[in-house]
Amino acid sequence: MSPTKSSSAALILAAIGVVYGDIGTSVLYAVKEVFGHGHVPFTIENVYGILSMFFWTLTVIVSLKYVVLVLRADNEGEGGLVAMLALASQAVVDKPKLRNVLLVVGIFGTSLFYGDGVITPAISVLSAVEGLEVVSPHFRHYVIPITLVVLFCLFAVQKHGTAGIGRFFGPITLAWFVTIALLGVSQILTHPEILKAISPLYALRFMWDNPGTSFIILGATVLCVTGAEALYADLGHFGKRPIRVAWFSVVMPALVLNYFGQGALLLENPAAVKNPFFMMAPDWALIPLVVLATAATVIASQALITGAFSVTRQVIQLGYLPRMNIEHTSVRAAGQIYIPLVNWGLFVAIVLAVLMFRSSSNLAAAYGIAVTTDMLITTVLTFFVIRHAWKYPLWLCVLATGWFFVVDFLFFASNLLKLFEGGWFPLLIGGSIFMLMLTWKEGRRLMGQVQLAEAIDLREFLASVFVSPPARVEGTAVFLTAEPGVVPNALLHNLKHNKVMHEQNLFVTVRNHEVPWIPMDKRIEMEPLGHHCWQVVVHYGFKNDVDLPRALEHARLRGCQLEPMTTSYFLSRDVVIPTLGSGMAPWREKLFAQMHHSASGAANFLSLPNNAVVELGSKIEI
Repeated sequence: MSPTKSSSAALILAAIGVVYGDIGTSVLYAVKEVFGHGHVPFTIENVYGILSMFFWTLTVIVSLKYVVLVLRADNEGEGGLVAMLALASQAVVDKPKLRNVLLVVGIFGTSLFYGDGVITPAISVLSAVEGLEVVSPHFRHYVIPITLVVLFCLFAVQKHGTAGIGRFFGPITLAWFVTIALLGVSQILTHPEILKAISPLYALRFMWDNPGTSFIILGATVLCVTGAEALYADLGHFGKRPIRVAWFSVVMPALVLNYFGQGALLLENPAAVKNPFFMMAPDWALIPLVVLATAATVIASQALITGAFSVTRQVIQLGYLPRMNIEHTSVRAAGQIYIPLVNWGLFVAIVLAVLMFRSSSNLAAAYGIAVTTDMLITTVLTFFVIRHAWKYPLWLCVLATGWFFVVDFLFFASNLLKLFEGGWFPLLIGGSIFMLMLTWKEGRRLMGQVQLAEAIDLREFLASVFVSPPARVEGTAVFLTAEPGVVPNALLHNLKHNKVMHEQNLFVTVRNHEVPWIPMDKRIEMEPLGHHCWQVVVHYGFKNDVDLPRALEHARLRGCQLEPMTTSYFLSRDVVIPTLGSGMAPWREKLFAQMHHSASGAANFLSLPNNAVVELGSKIEI
């Protein structure tokens, strides 16, 4: 095999392990939830109708919407809701009101990702461990404890990174898909006529005969496509071709065979509806199948946890969350990170979900609202991308996205029926995160206004200082400032208390942009201010690793010789004082002040050397 084919095969295998773990484990509970609550009378015609709905849901939402359309909307090779949001907001930059609306909608969708991030590991691992109940009813009391132990172990190893175990994800998930396909085939052979359900006529007939029931069970049918957003979110890791090849060659065939196998089993044994997936397996295979299913759900959960870390970092760099302690878990892969606050926050929420709902069936009621809302938001943002960024004709844009919008909206509306059965839980989590994001963004805007109102022009200030220049000391001082062209508080404090200036002075502003990557050759802009002083603007995309000393190495090419051993970084550590006035509501100002106080230091976020940082405090009233 040639190197190119070998690397392509490796990417396809890796995509199977990371991208499709979530949707691959939906076979554990999707069919059970449709038939399990008495909404659908058990008849042969209804089995055919439901399987047809499953097949065409997979085809329309995953194959056509995500694989064919949405994967084309990459942001410089990157995917995911944050990348789509950045792409859409850039496309309508000349329409500020529309842009603000899209930003709010997109950030709300990003917030819901955390709600999904709580429900997915909970329902996946719980549904796998529930297979023990099929082995013996005596295991029922051990399901929740075993689930919590598995989840704790999963979150406890996050700080060590996934570099060591990541290479096993693809093979294990591939073994999972082969296994579920074989289970399906073994049942289809007993009732091969079940394959007729591929025809859309069975789905259409079921919906025509049972319009009310069809609408209600859409909330359960959508469970077969949970994880579809991962196809787009992981675009930057694997590329379009491996994701598409993996879907059409392995994942979709295995899912369809398994769902149709469960349908064939129900035709043979209607009592199997209590857990059709595990009851497809012979008795001798049950324990190994539970172990494999648990491994597959852990991998699916791992992909989502890793996604939560990545999304959090992107949102921080876009300015919607405060800085957090971010640890790199690999010296080779820059994208492998660990955020302790996110890790253990997710774990606590997942434990609450497991203890509150106590079964995968109860959790299925909570599942769906966050997923379908994100799917709907993705469709809306896609319209603005293909209309305003790609400049396609309006009729074609409406045609391309309108059909998917109707389908997504029907799934979303059906899931709203589950709002009081548990759907409120992921919405509560997502809504809380959304409120924190908006509070942080607005608080930062108010801080900027106050600082700008009190700002002193940097050029004029330096001109007045050098009329009677202070003593100059060896080395370089790097002053961080939120806005270019204004005097940083740290410089004022340094002159007031130390009455000296360094031989070289850099006034640095870090700018984060709504693009994934900014190359090193476009990383910094420098403007000489005279007297060995420079105004520097450093640019980062929302997926770039922030490393200020490395970026400033490019200053050498502009005549500024920085020596790491003689460079000091001056930061202003602001303390926010909430006050009554025209800002936010008092409780939001207090919340922002607490978030600002709890934010990790700028020194760590900017990768500054600990022994070269000087922090000077100041108070800001908002």
